[in-house]
Amino acid sequence: MEPDLRAKIKEVAVEHFNRDGYHGATIRNIAKDVNCSLPMVYYYYNSKKELFHEIIKKDYFELLNAHARSIKNTDIIEYYTQYVYKLNYLSDYDKKVYRLGIKVSLSFDGDEELTEIMDEWEKSLLPWHFQLIMPHLNDVENWIVIIRTLIHLLDNLIETIIVKNRFLSEEAIREDIRIVLDRAR
Repeated sequence: MEPDLRAKIKEVAVEHFNRDGYHGATIRNIAKDVNCSLPMVYYYYNSKKELFHEIIKKDYFELLNAHARSIKNTDIIEYYTQYVYKLNYLSDYDKKVYRLGIKVSLSFDGDEELTEIMDEWEKSLLPWHFQLIMPHLNDVENWIVIIRTLIHLLDNLIETIIVKNRFLSEEAIREDIRIVLDRAR
């Protein structure tokens, strides 16, 4: 029963944080919607901050890593196409966790500590994409422009699916990614 209650608290909290934001959500309302006592929520999480931090630091980053690892394509355009396209099929809960991560990344929600963690993570994106893309590039001179443009495109596509909750077709995603990557190959 305990792991189920802990998971239920987190599930309800994700709903509240999405709807009301970090500052608007309350442990009291979360406990009410979980149908448990306030002390029971505090048994699992010492504070709202600890609960929110676990969702971002653990669940959000685990979701990103698991999603990236699930793509097995070696063609670079297909890799990025599938990465974005498969976001259409995330569970409702995972989309909400992803949405919270985006809000923290954009400094719309969370706190200074999480913003710093996101900033560090974002700094790691350029080298990560460079390592992934470099073997496929012919135009090495403009690699930073290509990768930064790709990152901005991916951010826009991801926000369309996750934040705006719109379905993007595989063909539309592939076409956008090709615009950036075909010129470099």
